[in-house]
Amino acid sequence: MKRLGWVLLVLLGDTAIAGETELETVEVEGRRINLLGAAVSASEGVVGQQEIALRPLLRTGEVLELVPGMVVTQHSGTGKANQYFLRGFNLDHGTDFNTSIDGMPVNMRTHGHGQGYSDLNYLIPEMVAQLAYKKGAYYADIGDFSGAGSAQISTSNRLDKGLVEVTIGEDAYYRLLAMDSVVHAGGVTSFAFEANRYDGPWSDIEEDLNKVNLLLKHSVALDDGQLSVAFMAYDNSWNSADQIPSRAVEQGIIDELGSIDDSLGGESSRYSFNVNWEQGPWQASAYIIDYDLSLWSNFTYFLDDEINGDQFEQVDDRKLYGGQFSYLAESQLGGRGMSNKFGADFRIDDIKEVGLYHTQERQRIGAIRSDRVEESSVGIYWENRITWSDQLRSVIGARYDVYDFDVSDQTGINTNGVDLSANSGTSDDQISSLKGSLIYTLNDEWEGYISAGQGFHSNDARGTTIRVSPTDGSQVNAVDPLVRSLVYEFGVRGFISDRVNTSVSLWTLELDSELLFVGDAGNTEASRGSKRSGLELTAYYQITELLSLDFEYAYTDAEFADSAPEGDEIPGAIENVFQAGLSADFGSGWFGSLRLRYFGARPLIEDGSVTSDASTIWNLRAGYRVANWVIKADVLNLTDSDDHDIDYFYASRLAGEPSGVETDDIHYHVIEPRTVRLSVGLSF
Repeated sequence: MKRLGWVLLVLLGDTAIAGETELETVEVEGRRINLLGAAVSASEGVVGQQEIALRPLLRTGEVLELVPGMVVTQHSGTGKANQYFLRGFNLDHGTDFNTSIDGMPVNMRTHGHGQGYSDLNYLIPEMVAQLAYKKGAYYADIGDFSGAGSAQISTSNRLDKGLVEVTIGEDAYYRLLAMDSVVHAGGVTSFAFEANRYDGPWSDIEEDLNKVNLLLKHSVALDDGQLSVAFMAYDNSWNSADQIPSRAVEQGIIDELGSIDDSLGGESSRYSFNVNWEQGPWQASAYIIDYDLSLWSNFTYFLDDEINGDQFEQVDDRKLYGGQFSYLAESQLGGRGMSNKFGADFRIDDIKEVGLYHTQERQRIGAIRSDRVEESSVGIYWENRITWSDQLRSVIGARYDVYDFDVSDQTGINTNGVDLSANSGTSDDQISSLKGSLIYTLNDEWEGYISAGQGFHSNDARGTTIRVSPTDGSQVNAVDPLVRSLVYEFGVRGFISDRVNTSVSLWTLELDSELLFVGDAGNTEASRGSKRSGLELTAYYQITELLSLDFEYAYTDAEFADSAPEGDEIPGAIENVFQAGLSADFGSGWFGSLRLRYFGARPLIEDGSVTSDASTIWNLRAGYRVANWVIKADVLNLTDSDDHDIDYFYASRLAGEPSGVETDDIHYHVIEPRTVRLSVGLSF
């Protein structure tokens, strides 16, 4: 794949030509877009490439921090999907937040590591044309993983200029980016190629990250629409510095950049082909994705196996097929504007293997569980919008989804001596969802919203057919295939003098069953129902045409809906999130961005007796443009904070600790130390 990427880079680079085209170029200005008269709630928005380009990013997944209130961290190696937090959810790697790229789902159902696993490492940030976010479940076109919200990422059809950029940084960080558009008869072909390696700051391992990304996209203008086809390829391998127990650092066994098990890491690839078509009121898309992952982790060290250790491999090998279409009918109701949108989507996850193996230094000792899964879903929806007066409009929607699960055990008798054949089986479920908003325009600068909606997330297919525990063969109750959420929101939005874009929202979210990350098992498990309420405030101030300030604050109160002896606090639920940034793009050639991210303390167990500390990080980008050259420097973790990216509390056992004794401890992953990266780019 890497060799193919280099060949395509050379060929396309040599053939790139300047030409004339009639294709329209749409420039998205993000926060400066006035959504009054168009938005469904106060908590949706649009971000464009101009803002993304000014953001210093440690990891690709941090593009989702452009969603107000979203926190993106990492508890393992750079190649793994990020950890996401939003609206009081520890989303693990994506649960309850729906993400798509060019109409293709990012969330992985029935994934080897965690339900809803959202790996964005195959995204090239410079190719993002727009990120549209919608918090809450008020949107009929969003189905699975919709409780907390969604983000729809669109890649560019055409680049205004080509770019070759080289980045070097500390800890053997290297990145090569090449991208351009070729105008020719019949359309535009855009391409982007990224090669990235990194060893990381860790004291006892080299991450040895080797990542290659390729995007090829051809777009053709139609009479009143557009057709695009795209191919994406991603290949990555890495070693991991995983979360570590506090006592190991306190006792001097390792430092904060050390590891207990230095043979962890992963390998992953993703290849996709997708088609998007727009013609008048019609929209349609289809995709094929080939994905695989092998991930080695060890969270408990020598707790379960005092001789070989507790390292395990999680395997996911699948193909995805799917698509969606919609039709928008414009009409009149009593002389007032009305529209009805009808749509449908389908998805098939053909999972050749989702497996869990006991390993030692990445060598398999025995199979804990291995299954073949076929999971399919079909959803249909309707959305109605009516403008009742110059001040009042309504949006109502309905959605109906049907799911089928087919699980086939491939293990037989596992390494624990348990016969898992009883876990084979089929199940199905369906769910209907209602959504609605009332929007009142107060004046030319302010709008108010009342919104309510039902959402849902699917559970791991294996949990819907399980009968016996792979650990000890005990009887296990199956989980509900689909879990409903209910969200209410009141908010206001202001767009003042083309300078200030602000919103305030009060919301409540009820979830029938919480999906929680279980540290000592390395996966997510269904838990009790929960309730969250919160306040979100955003403000973006365009001080001048060259200087802007943004401010985001989110408060959440989260707890389980019913009382239990262990307590009512939801582990990992962040109460306070604050982000702010100052961005400048001066006509003299200088540009830059200074950003602050703070997320507060959070409970680590249900009774709230163990909590994490708060975390604060500053990032800086400064650059200069001269002629066709761009020079920029990123200083990530500007103050060299040693706060934590993630904290968990669970039992583990270190080598040398008494046999049969488990120790409850905080396990954490430290924010990477201050690092500097320098980039030089040539546009043409």
